[in-house]
Amino acid sequence: MAASNDVRIEIDGPVLIVTLDRPKANAIDAPTSRALYNAFAELRSDDSLRVAVLTAAGDRFFSAGWDLKAAHAGEPPDADHGPGGFAGITELFGLTKPIIAAVNGSAYGGGVEMMLAADLVVAAESAKFSFPEARIGVLPDAGGVVRLSSLLPRPLATELLLTGRPFTAADAHQWGLVNRVVPAARVLETAKELARQICESAPLSVTATLDIIEATQGLRDQDAFEVMRHGLPTVARVPASKDAEEGARAFIERRAPQWQGL
Repeated sequence: MAASNDVRIEIDGPVLIVTLDRPKANAIDAPTSRALYNAFAELRSDDSLRVAVLTAAGDRFFSAGWDLKAAHAGEPPDADHGPGGFAGITELFGLTKPIIAAVNGSAYGGGVEMMLAADLVVAAESAKFSFPEARIGVLPDAGGVVRLSSLLPRPLATELLLTGRPFTAADAHQWGLVNRVVPAARVLETAKELARQICESAPLSVTATLDIIEATQGLRDQDAFEVMRHGLPTVARVPASKDAEEGARAFIERRAPQWQGL
């Protein structure tokens, strides 16, 4: 199944695999952002899909970020990248199915922003990263400033954003930006295995967990509990669901649960 010439999608059971394929560096222009969004819209609309894996073609670049050649040819900085924002994912809010970034190579600027917008990240041990925007007179405003400063200590995030200093996959793992660092040849399979593990969990529980994380980010504990207990319909559905009954029954019967998403 093809989303566009630059974005390929395939379905592996309950896992949607989205591959960015724009030689040589998988840079992203506005049409590519919209194609990526369309791929993730497939994840949202198809009830049989549980998880998406986002990766890229080749073995050198996950993505070099914003396509500067397109910009030089006249694409403005405020071009319409579609409902999901840059790369179709950086402003894709409210998606209650997880996306795993399988970072097969280096990422720069918008490529890192795309990675940070995913829920989990598997990175090649050879990958390198940086935010070069300040050095070329633009801003990492597709989530770089916002997400990096919430994930890292402020002095470290500020240094990376203001200087463009490169960092490695090992650095990113140490700082908690990625979940796994593996040899490049194992990136996609590791991401698929992580997706399969998620698919073993109850769909309603996964949805509710993602909703809680998004809705309570940055709140005080007391306020977060209030939102979780009284502000999220997806959370209220879980205790009385058929899947909650099935999970308890399967545990007692020592078998794998058969989830219905009900």
